[in-house]
Amino acid sequence: MQAGHPKWRRRAEARPGEIVQAAFEVFAEKGFAAAKLDEIAARAGVSKGALYLYFETKQDLFGAVVREAVAPNLDMVEAALAQATLPFPDLLRLLFARIGQVITTSRLGSVAKLVIGESRNFPELARVWHDEVVSRALTAVSAAIRRGQERGEVRPGDPRLHAFSIVGPLLTGVIWRETFTPVGAPAVDLEALIAQHADTVLLGLAPWPEDRS
Repeated sequence: MQAGHPKWRRRAEARPGEIVQAAFEVFAEKGFAAAKLDEIAARAGVSKGALYLYFETKQDLFGAVVREAVAPNLDMVEAALAQATLPFPDLLRLLFARIGQVITTSRLGSVAKLVIGESRNFPELARVWHDEVVSRALTAVSAAIRRGQERGEVRPGDPRLHAFSIVGPLLTGVIWRETFTPVGAPAVDLEALIAQHADTVLLGLAPWPEDRS
Protein backbone atom coordinates (compact mmCIF):
# COMPACT_ATOMS: atom_id res chain seq x y z
CA MET A 1 0.00 0.00 0.00
CA GLN A 2 1.38 3.44 -0.93
CA ALA A 3 2.19 5.89 1.83
CA GLY A 4 -0.63 8.28 2.60
CA HIS A 5 -3.45 5.95 1.65
CA PRO A 6 -6.09 5.57 4.36
CA LYS A 7 -6.09 2.33 6.34
CA TRP A 8 -9.56 1.39 5.10
CA ARG A 9 -8.39 1.16 1.48
CA ARG A 10 -6.91 -2.21 2.36
CA ARG A 11 -10.43 -3.60 2.08
CA ALA A 12 -12.71 -3.67 -0.92
CA GLU A 13 -15.67 -3.00 1.38
CA ALA A 14 -16.36 -2.28 5.03
CA ARG A 15 -16.98 -5.23 7.28
CA PRO A 16 -19.96 -4.68 9.60
CA GLY A 17 -18.65 -7.18 12.14
CA GLU A 18 -15.44 -5.21 12.60
CA ILE A 19 -17.41 -1.98 12.96
CA VAL A 20 -19.61 -3.54 15.63
CA GLN A 21 -16.61 -4.87 17.55
CA ALA A 22 -14.90 -1.48 17.40
CA ALA A 23 -18.08 0.20 18.58
CA PHE A 24 -18.35 -2.28 21.47
CA GLU A 25 -14.85 -1.33 22.60
CA VAL A 26 -15.38 2.41 22.28
CA PHE A 27 -18.78 2.35 24.01
CA ALA A 28 -17.32 0.27 26.86
CA GLU A 29 -14.40 2.66 27.26
CA LYS A 30 -16.11 6.04 26.87
CA GLY A 31 -19.86 5.57 27.25
CA PHE A 32 -22.48 6.35 24.65
CA ALA A 33 -22.59 10.15 24.64
CA ALA A 34 -18.81 10.55 24.52
CA ALA A 35 -18.27 7.90 21.85
CA LYS A 36 -17.50 9.42 18.46
CA LEU A 37 -18.33 7.76 15.18
CA ASP A 38 -15.04 9.02 13.77
CA GLU A 39 -13.15 7.10 16.44
CA ILE A 40 -15.23 3.96 15.93
CA ALA A 41 -14.61 4.10 12.19
CA ALA A 42 -10.88 4.64 12.68
CA ARG A 43 -10.63 1.73 15.11
CA ALA A 44 -12.51 -0.51 12.68
CA GLY A 45 -10.21 0.59 9.87
CA VAL A 46 -12.96 2.05 7.69
CA SER A 47 -13.99 5.52 6.63
CA LYS A 48 -16.81 7.30 8.40
CA GLY A 49 -18.70 7.21 5.11
CA ALA A 50 -18.33 3.43 4.95
CA LEU A 51 -19.68 3.19 8.49
CA TYR A 52 -22.80 5.07 7.38
CA LEU A 53 -23.39 2.44 4.69
CA TYR A 54 -24.43 0.08 7.48
CA PHE A 55 -25.55 2.26 10.40
CA GLU A 56 -27.49 5.49 9.99
CA THR A 57 -27.17 6.63 13.61
CA LYS A 58 -25.13 5.94 16.71
CA GLN A 59 -28.26 4.42 18.26
CA ASP A 60 -28.45 1.96 15.35
CA LEU A 61 -24.84 1.04 15.99
CA PHE A 62 -25.49 0.50 19.69
CA GLY A 63 -28.39 -1.78 18.82
CA ALA A 64 -26.07 -3.82 16.62
CA VAL A 65 -23.53 -4.03 19.44
CA VAL A 66 -26.15 -5.43 21.80
CA ARG A 67 -27.56 -7.89 19.27
CA GLU A 68 -24.26 -9.09 17.82
CA ALA A 69 -21.63 -8.63 20.55
CA VAL A 70 -23.61 -8.93 23.78
CA ALA A 71 -26.81 -10.92 23.26
CA PRO A 72 -25.02 -14.00 21.84
CA ASN A 73 -23.55 -14.51 25.32
CA LEU A 74 -27.09 -15.36 26.39
CA ASP A 75 -27.21 -18.28 23.97
CA MET A 76 -25.09 -20.49 26.23
CA VAL A 77 -27.07 -19.34 29.29
CA GLU A 78 -30.35 -20.23 27.60
CA ALA A 79 -28.88 -23.54 26.43
CA ALA A 80 -27.82 -24.36 29.99
CA LEU A 81 -31.23 -23.49 31.40
CA ALA A 82 -32.97 -25.58 28.75
CA GLN A 83 -31.45 -28.74 30.26
CA ALA A 84 -34.69 -29.48 32.06
CA THR A 85 -33.62 -32.99 33.13
CA LEU A 86 -31.05 -31.63 35.58
CA PRO A 87 -32.14 -31.19 39.21
CA PHE A 88 -32.63 -27.52 39.95
CA PRO A 89 -29.56 -27.20 42.25
CA ASP A 90 -27.31 -28.61 39.52
CA LEU A 91 -28.98 -26.42 36.92
CA LEU A 92 -28.48 -23.30 39.01
CA ARG A 93 -24.80 -24.01 39.59
CA LEU A 94 -24.37 -24.59 35.85
CA LEU A 95 -26.12 -21.29 35.18
CA PHE A 96 -23.87 -19.45 37.60
CA ALA A 97 -20.79 -20.98 36.02
CA ARG A 98 -21.92 -19.71 32.61
CA ILE A 99 -22.72 -16.25 33.99
CA GLY A 100 -19.39 -16.11 35.77
CA GLN A 101 -17.57 -16.93 32.55
CA VAL A 102 -19.34 -14.11 30.72
CA ILE A 103 -18.97 -11.35 33.29
CA THR A 104 -15.34 -12.10 34.13
CA THR A 105 -14.07 -12.49 30.56
CA SER A 106 -16.01 -9.82 28.68
CA ARG A 107 -16.81 -6.11 28.90
CA LEU A 108 -20.48 -6.81 29.44
CA GLY A 109 -20.40 -4.92 32.73
CA SER A 110 -19.14 -1.76 31.05
CA VAL A 111 -22.05 -1.79 28.62
CA ALA A 112 -24.54 -2.46 31.43
CA LYS A 113 -23.15 0.54 33.30
CA LEU A 114 -23.50 2.62 30.13
CA VAL A 115 -27.18 1.70 29.82
CA ILE A 116 -27.91 2.49 33.47
CA GLY A 117 -26.06 5.79 33.36
CA GLU A 118 -27.25 7.14 30.02
CA SER A 119 -30.70 5.71 29.35
CA ARG A 120 -32.46 8.78 30.75
CA ASN A 121 -31.02 10.87 27.94
CA PHE A 122 -31.04 8.01 25.43
CA PRO A 123 -34.10 5.83 26.25
CA GLU A 124 -33.55 3.76 23.13
CA LEU A 125 -30.52 2.24 24.86
CA ALA A 126 -32.70 0.92 27.68
CA ARG A 127 -35.29 -0.44 25.25
CA VAL A 128 -32.73 -2.38 23.23
CA TRP A 129 -30.98 -3.66 26.36
CA HIS A 130 -34.29 -4.78 27.85
CA ASP A 131 -35.55 -6.49 24.71
CA GLU A 132 -32.33 -8.20 23.71
CA VAL A 133 -30.73 -8.99 27.10
CA VAL A 134 -32.79 -8.46 30.24
CA SER A 135 -36.08 -9.86 28.99
CA ARG A 136 -34.43 -12.94 27.51
CA ALA A 137 -32.49 -13.65 30.69
CA LEU A 138 -35.47 -13.22 33.01
CA THR A 139 -37.67 -15.37 30.78
CA ALA A 140 -35.15 -18.22 30.70
CA VAL A 141 -34.46 -18.13 34.45
CA SER A 142 -38.16 -17.85 35.29
CA ALA A 143 -38.96 -20.87 33.11
CA ALA A 144 -36.28 -22.95 34.83
CA ILE A 145 -37.63 -21.96 38.25
CA ARG A 146 -41.17 -22.84 37.21
CA ARG A 147 -40.05 -26.29 36.11
CA GLY A 148 -38.26 -26.71 39.43
CA GLN A 149 -41.46 -25.78 41.26
CA GLU A 150 -43.44 -28.32 39.25
CA ARG A 151 -40.97 -31.03 40.34
CA GLY A 152 -41.12 -29.92 43.97
CA GLU A 153 -37.48 -28.71 43.97
CA VAL A 154 -38.21 -25.00 44.41
CA ARG A 155 -40.49 -23.43 47.00
CA PRO A 156 -43.67 -21.66 45.86
CA GLY A 157 -43.57 -18.06 44.77
CA ASP A 158 -43.65 -15.90 41.68
CA PRO A 159 -40.93 -17.39 39.38
CA ARG A 160 -40.15 -13.98 37.94
CA LEU A 161 -39.59 -12.46 41.39
CA HIS A 162 -37.41 -15.44 42.32
CA ALA A 163 -35.43 -14.71 39.13
CA PHE A 164 -34.88 -11.11 40.24
CA SER A 165 -33.58 -12.41 43.57
CA ILE A 166 -31.11 -14.68 41.77
CA VAL A 167 -29.78 -12.10 39.32
CA GLY A 168 -29.78 -9.01 41.56
CA PRO A 169 -26.62 -9.63 43.63
CA LEU A 170 -24.66 -10.58 40.53
CA LEU A 171 -25.62 -7.32 38.85
CA THR A 172 -24.66 -5.44 42.01
CA GLY A 173 -21.22 -7.06 41.92
CA VAL A 174 -20.71 -6.11 38.29
CA ILE A 175 -21.79 -2.50 38.84
CA TRP A 176 -19.51 -2.30 41.90
CA ARG A 177 -16.58 -3.46 39.79
CA GLU A 178 -17.31 -0.98 37.03
CA THR A 179 -18.22 2.04 39.19
CA PHE A 180 -16.57 1.94 42.60
CA THR A 181 -13.45 -0.21 42.27
CA PRO A 182 -11.91 2.22 39.74
CA VAL A 183 -12.15 5.04 42.33
CA GLY A 184 -10.49 3.09 45.12
CA ALA A 185 -13.23 0.97 46.70
CA PRO A 186 -12.21 -2.57 47.70
CA ALA A 187 -12.53 -4.95 44.78
CA VAL A 188 -15.18 -7.64 44.77
CA ASP A 189 -14.12 -11.16 43.86
CA LEU A 190 -16.91 -11.91 41.40
CA GLU A 191 -16.13 -15.62 41.21
CA ALA A 192 -16.30 -15.92 45.01
CA LEU A 193 -19.51 -13.85 45.04
CA ILE A 194 -21.10 -16.14 42.49
CA ALA A 195 -20.14 -19.30 44.38
CA GLN A 196 -21.37 -17.97 47.73
CA HIS A 197 -24.55 -16.58 46.22
CA ALA A 198 -25.33 -19.97 44.67
CA ASP A 199 -25.26 -21.56 48.14
CA THR A 200 -27.45 -18.79 49.55
CA VAL A 201 -29.98 -18.99 46.72
CA LEU A 202 -30.28 -22.75 46.88
CA LEU A 203 -30.89 -22.62 50.61
CA GLY A 204 -33.51 -19.90 50.22
CA LEU A 205 -35.34 -21.54 47.30
CA ALA A 206 -35.39 -25.04 48.77
CA PRO A 207 -38.90 -26.12 49.74
CA TRP A 208 -39.77 -25.49 53.38
CA PRO A 209 -41.43 -28.26 55.46
CA GLU A 210 -44.78 -26.50 55.28
CA ASP A 211 -44.47 -26.35 51.48
CA ARG A 212 -44.55 -30.16 51.38
CA SER A 213 -47.51 -30.53 53.71
